[in-house]
Amino acid sequence: MDERCPHADFDHHGAEHNANTVASYRAMRSLGPVVRTDSHGGYYVLTSYDAVFEAAREPRVFSSARSSVGGEGLATTIPKAPVHLHIPVELDPPEHRAYRRFLNPVLTPEAVESMRARVEELTTLFLDEVIESGSCDFASIIGVPAAVTIDWLGLPVADWPRYSAAHHAVLAEALDSPRRRHALEVDFPWMTEQIRSAITQRRTAPQGDMISYLVEQEVDGRPLDDEEVFSIVELLISGGVGTTASLVGQTLVHLGRDTDLRARLADDRDLLPRAVEEFLRVFSPAQALARTVTQPTEVAGCPLEAGDRVLLAWSSANRDVEQFTDPDEVDVERWPNRHLSFGAGVHRCAGAHLARLMSVTMLREILERMPDYRLQEEGLAPYATNGVNAGWRAIPVTFTPGFRLAEQ
Repeated sequence: MDERCPHADFDHHGAEHNANTVASYRAMRSLGPVVRTDSHGGYYVLTSYDAVFEAAREPRVFSSARSSVGGEGLATTIPKAPVHLHIPVELDPPEHRAYRRFLNPVLTPEAVESMRARVEELTTLFLDEVIESGSCDFASIIGVPAAVTIDWLGLPVADWPRYSAAHHAVLAEALDSPRRRHALEVDFPWMTEQIRSAITQRRTAPQGDMISYLVEQEVDGRPLDDEEVFSIVELLISGGVGTTASLVGQTLVHLGRDTDLRARLADDRDLLPRAVEEFLRVFSPAQALARTVTQPTEVAGCPLEAGDRVLLAWSSANRDVEQFTDPDEVDVERWPNRHLSFGAGVHRCAGAHLARLMSVTMLREILERMPDYRLQEEGLAPYATNGVNAGWRAIPVTFTPGFRLAEQ
């Protein structure tokens, strides 16, 4: 065994890791910046900030593209999830650039600002549904990002729960669970039919939504075909229904326990944008994503060969003491905060500005309308696996009832 690549009995989907992901990755960092595990056919875990950052910025060596290595399916997960190709996250340069060219403009800060009113409207509607009852499951409230995403695409917003549940099942349920199997066998075929039907309709009758925008785009001088549009739409749904909900859910649990910090943020809501950056760092909603090595290389002295699978552990990098002072402390005034929760390099999350808007909006409204919420700890239920997305399946709370704001 090469001493530069220490070995660990590690599985980022395993029960031991799920029980305490922070301690699990801390133990991995103590072994070294690159650690080998035999789980899921064998892969290398990049644990340090520098190792993760550098690999993310070398897409030609650490590829996101699909290949036969590690089986069939989504190249950015270990094991590979059996879902459709996701464009452009599963493309390397230069192909990747052609698709980001028309995605980036609709997700700039200015473009996202135009969505603020709709984000606020949907947040109000979600809170209105429960505000008079004095109790709810925050896991339903944090469906706002899913509803915003489905609405933005131009799909029926009432269907957001099914889209959300299906993607959560594939990424956050045990690999052999009935929920995951049902999602793959029933929900994903249903979603495929819905998306393809919408694409066909927008070809002849555009409606000013995101799908209408996509069918009008070109790549390499030709119109996008239906498969390309479908791949982009499914990726946008996958990102939209998962990571922001994961972040807000983990934050609400933390603030339910740290009531002093909650009161501070409720009193000074101008601090929320900076606080959200710290919550992104600490809770890392996208815990880790995979790459495939394309040529012999070396990371922190550890030699890697073409075909090796590598896990970029964003969440571990975000708690590296070499990069962050007191990394396990939640410091909402930490600045600068160069966390890697949105990734790095060409694949850095295109939806980062929208995620920030939704997170700040949801937290602000909950702190204003449910300032005294109390966690029902016995009812908390975490995701079955935190290998890809971390979070809570159920967050029951009670609070002083309030009044609806939207007109009925």
